[in-house]
Amino acid sequence: MRYIRPLSIEDAVGQLAGAAGPAAVLAGGSDLLVRMKGGFIEPELIVDIKAIAGLSEITETAEGFSIGAAVPCAVLGENAALGKAWPGVVEAAKLIGSKQVQGRCTIVGNLCNASPAADSVPALVAAGAKAVVAGPSGKRTIAVEAVPTGPGRTSLAKGEIIEAILLDKRAPHSGDAYQRFIPRTEMDIAVVSAGVNLTIDGQGIIKSARVALGAAAPTVLLVEEAAEVLIGRRPDEATLERLAKICSGACRPIDDKRGTIEFRRKVAGVLAKRVATTAYKRAGGK
Repeated sequence: MRYIRPLSIEDAVGQLAGAAGPAAVLAGGSDLLVRMKGGFIEPELIVDIKAIAGLSEITETAEGFSIGAAVPCAVLGENAALGKAWPGVVEAAKLIGSKQVQGRCTIVGNLCNASPAADSVPALVAAGAKAVVAGPSGKRTIAVEAVPTGPGRTSLAKGEIIEAILLDKRAPHSGDAYQRFIPRTEMDIAVVSAGVNLTIDGQGIIKSARVALGAAAPTVLLVEEAAEVLIGRRPDEATLERLAKICSGACRPIDDKRGTIEFRRKVAGVLAKRVATTAYKRAGGK
């Protein structure tokens, strides 16, 4: 096994592209090291990206925020400007692992691990976040939901690495929120989760929305029909009931020891109602 610590994204991409055997990117390592210790993967090359300039930084620009691939969730959670603009994204990231894990784990690692139950991904999808992908052919920007293709699988080609996550500048009167259901109070994997992002007009009518569900299918679900139910309305009880029904119907979950299909569908609707209400209040709705 070889371990390298490149100083540039170009070097990291070159090393990954030229690797003869399995290669892995190390940011926080909270997933990678566990999988290695369990014998699930044996990479011949590990590329540690933490020394690459800019990848451990959160940058606010006129267009929004750029979150480097190596930014730990603990650092992300302490960024006041990001927390004010995108509280749903931040609250989702802060649910990943324990306090100790928070000091290492990253939202890019959470995304690339491609678990259907990942906490940060539904919130990022609801937020309309994008991923900046660097590779042998240059850079490209894709929607976050285009990265996972199934449990443990991504759309990234050989040599490609996600450099940063982009979040747009917040429109006025906007809010987002994320919640999950777990059997315990913390330190558990989501049985089902939901993220909602919306913008309202001066009269409190929702004019745009995105609704995402986690742990409800092989990848995060962006439920466009659920968003359409919210747009043009206030989240009154009738609207929220329609939202819940659509989200429950959109689920394609599995039966396992943490929850049945029927249970997951029911809870998906309940969580969608709750996070839509929270997002609406954060947007200034009454």
